[in-house]
Amino acid sequence: MSSDLPTLRWGTVATGLISSWFVQDLLLSRPNAEATHVIRAVGASSIDKARAFADKYLTGQSVSAYGSYAHVYQDPAVDIVYIGTPHAFHRQNCLDSIAHGKHVLCEKPFALNAREAREVFDAARAKGVFVMEAMWTRFFPLVRTLQRLVDIEWAIGDVRRVFCDFAMDMKLASLGPDSRLRNRALGAGTLLDVGIYSLTWGLLALEPEVGEQAERPSIVAPQSLSEGIDVATCMILQYADGRQGVLTSAAFTKTPAAFCRIEGTGGVIVVEGFTASVPASSTVRRPKAPGSAEMQHDKYEFERPGKGFYWAADAVAQSIAAGKTESDIMPWAETLRVLEMLDEVRRLGGASFPQDAS
Repeated sequence: MSSDLPTLRWGTVATGLISSWFVQDLLLSRPNAEATHVIRAVGASSIDKARAFADKYLTGQSVSAYGSYAHVYQDPAVDIVYIGTPHAFHRQNCLDSIAHGKHVLCEKPFALNAREAREVFDAARAKGVFVMEAMWTRFFPLVRTLQRLVDIEWAIGDVRRVFCDFAMDMKLASLGPDSRLRNRALGAGTLLDVGIYSLTWGLLALEPEVGEQAERPSIVAPQSLSEGIDVATCMILQYADGRQGVLTSAAFTKTPAAFCRIEGTGGVIVVEGFTASVPASSTVRRPKAPGSAEMQHDKYEFERPGKGFYWAADAVAQSIAAGKTESDIMPWAETLRVLEMLDEVRRLGGASFPQDAS
């Protein structure tokens, strides 16, 4: 591995499943790595949890285990904090990290609503630190290739419609009232947990731009609610030129492998994977020649050791090394745009969080 690669020293906040996937990915040996990652600190709600996490996932690393998040923020050996807590805690975790001058990579959704995200970005701007929402799927080589095929090579002509679904059997009835999937104060429901991926695929396929340069479609969004949380959401995006996105989420079934279909005037792209967050392949189906009824199928796949979190982490390291405070792929304005759309979906569909009234 080249010594010219940027190095980031990470501290992690929370020791749940997503944090375990993240640190394991960062420590994989990869021939095409674009950064060097080391884990320097782990923070948990108790010292026993932190030590158990370090012993299980960080063997061989020089790691400090802390029984509080505050010690991670204060650790001088930490450059950047990875936040893997439930949605409702992201705002405060980000603000606390920023207050100590740490860069931040915060899990999706970045906050419960756009107002909370603006507060975090204002603090980051004032402190001059790098902050990014960890929408890791956007950084997959498969996704970057798909965007090139659609936006630059015009592989299927003009994109007119996108369908994407992310549904999981969350077994909500078996969960206690304090579960993050049932407690409204924790951002419960399908929209922020998985629906954000369906929306992301729609935006990736329908628009070549992100953030302030991107368009703002009109939205229709019925939701099915149970105990005040959405168990199913349908987001219909409508653009002025007729483009449409039909983007859905649900809590009572499992989406088939072919989770996304992108329809253009010259062909179709089908994206497959275990879930919409982890695409495995895309197939471009188009006529072999103009006007021909015979179709050609071009399949695109990429090797993916581990889960794939490292592509976003490498991009973060490269951005920080370049002196940036925002990512070009997932800039602050794009996080805000997505959250504003999710806020509108909840306003239209009826799901709400206590924090919306703050």
